[in-house]
Amino acid sequence: MQQLAYPYLHADVELTDERDRHIAAHHPDLMPEHTHCIAETLAAPDEIRMDPDYPNTRLFLRWNEDLRAGKYVAVAVVSDQPPGTRHWIVTAFVARKPPRGDVEWKRR
Repeated sequence: MQQLAYPYLHADVELTDERDRHIAAHHPDLMPEHTHCIAETLAAPDEIRMDPDYPNTRLFLRWNEDLRAGKYVAVAVVSDQPPGTRHWIVTAFVARKPPRGDVEWKRR
C-alpha cells in the first residue's frame, strides 16, 4: 500500500495493492507507464468534482498534454464518514473530457 499526499483535505490518501492492480488491469493506458500522473493529479489538480453516482467520492482531474496527445487524468477518491478519517483511491483513468459531476473546486 502507498500513501500519497492529498493537500486538498490536508491528509494522505491510500492506494492499496488491490486498487493498484485494478487500475493496471482496467486502465492500461495509465499504468504502469504513467503511474506518476496519479500522484501529480492528487497533489495539484486542475479541478475537483463530486461524483454524482457515488456518495463521498471526489474526482480529481488534471490535464496532461503529454498523455495520448492531451487527455485528463481522473482519480476517484472515497472519503470515509465522518470526514477526515480515511481517504482511498478507488480507481484512476484517462478521459477525453471531464466526467460529469458538480465542481467543488477549480484552479484559477
